[in-house]
Amino acid sequence: MSHSHRSPLDLAAGASQKSNAHAKDEMHSTPSSSPSFADAWDRVKRRLRAELGEDVFSSWFGRLELVEVASDTAHLSVPTRFLKSWIQAHYIDRVRQLAAEELTGVRDIELSVRSALQKMPSRSKPMADTPSSVARPTIDSLAMEHLEERTLPTEADGLSGSPLDRRLTFASFLVGRSNALAHAAAERIARIERGSPLLYNPLYIHSSVGLGKTHLLHAIGHEVMQSQCRMIYLTADRFMYDFVTALKAQTALAFKERLRGIDILIIDDVQFLQGKSIQQEFSHTLNALIDAGRQVVVAADRPPSDLESLDERVRSRLAGGLVVEMGSLDEALRVKIIESRIAAAKQHHPSFSVSTEVLNHVAHQVTTNGRDLDGAVNRLLAHSTLTGGVLSLEAADAAIRDLVRAREPRKVKIEDIQKLVATHYNVSRADILSSRRSAGVVKPRQVAMYLSKVLTLRSLPEIGRRFGGRDHTTVLHAVRKIEAAVGADNGLREDVELLKRMLQD
Repeated sequence: MSHSHRSPLDLAAGASQKSNAHAKDEMHSTPSSSPSFADAWDRVKRRLRAELGEDVFSSWFGRLELVEVASDTAHLSVPTRFLKSWIQAHYIDRVRQLAAEELTGVRDIELSVRSALQKMPSRSKPMADTPSSVARPTIDSLAMEHLEERTLPTEADGLSGSPLDRRLTFASFLVGRSNALAHAAAERIARIERGSPLLYNPLYIHSSVGLGKTHLLHAIGHEVMQSQCRMIYLTADRFMYDFVTALKAQTALAFKERLRGIDILIIDDVQFLQGKSIQQEFSHTLNALIDAGRQVVVAADRPPSDLESLDERVRSRLAGGLVVEMGSLDEALRVKIIESRIAAAKQHHPSFSVSTEVLNHVAHQVTTNGRDLDGAVNRLLAHSTLTGGVLSLEAADAAIRDLVRAREPRKVKIEDIQKLVATHYNVSRADILSSRRSAGVVKPRQVAMYLSKVLTLRSLPEIGRRFGGRDHTTVLHAVRKIEAAVGADNGLREDVELLKRMLQD
């Protein structure tokens, strides 16, 4: 959509002209309710959901509707100006591209607020939205739909928080080698007595999707609620929504006072925080709570140093606490997760049975994350209940085939290696590139050089240049030293293998 997009008034004027030339218009406009366009629009939304994930899709696209296709333009609508502005600022190019690929003859899109479109004369009703299953609570799109027409109650102070999932507790969290440290830190924070000195502030947990960081945040929330502490759990989406709501309702001061008067703030998916004013408010809140001795717990999909959209001061403050990474699920933990999911399924389907051989095979094959393990168990259950057949290895393979499809190896960058190794060894990337010769820096630097040689096609001189302008003989020495060391040092070998998997996943 071009910068000179048509306003709702322009659309209304256009609709009026169409009504005066109905026969001619029918040659150039197709109602969105026609099966071909309805199916094509469903495909657009499915592709958006697959690309962005369920949470982001539900927050920003769950209420996006196709109104009509006129000439070469698809007219879309959302219920609020806030949603319209957000989509235009962050996703409009991608929506236009997908619409052009799926909707025949469409080259451009127009996005308008539904309340304005409802006043337009139209020959067809807007297409109904496709129901979607929300993975967990994000922005309440129904509340957002009415945001333009109402003022929030002042008692809420524009800060309502996100609900906690009662299933996500410490009791239901399965601990393994990859998440033991994060689990221990979360438990310690959740059970510390009110008024006691804070051990880790902020606690920052990061991992890829589906590895359990949200589960830990909900578990902390449930535990803290038992101690009568003032706690609020917010996703980044919810924080943004509540802040904008407070601004619209002119209760921003009350919003800030309530947020800074709590005992513990838990905020999830901080990588999604967008907008200068929102980030500034988050920064002020973070500083105010930490300086006042209040606990802050944050989760994201990357370490603080990689949150490039956030202000450097915010990143520094987040990195100043305890930063814990939750790594990939090891096979023993995957077995435990599958066993627990099978046990839960048997409560409703007593005849559901999976042999130890099949269980171990699935745990070995499905290596990505906990959500894929849930999907694997659901597929095994479907096969067992729908076909009535025995779950052999062959049947299990057929059921989980889409979860273990071959993936193209990820292209690894030297910068990614440097960042990951630095985080793993608790040093900075600047340390690795520096001329420092202390043991705490030399080892990570040599490991990073070794991984750069093994995982990339860069030459030794090129690797040397990327490590602070070092000579290729220095890189060769590092590679040979690590190669020799991993054969004798089990701890180093495990570190190197873990880093390889994380870089290639």
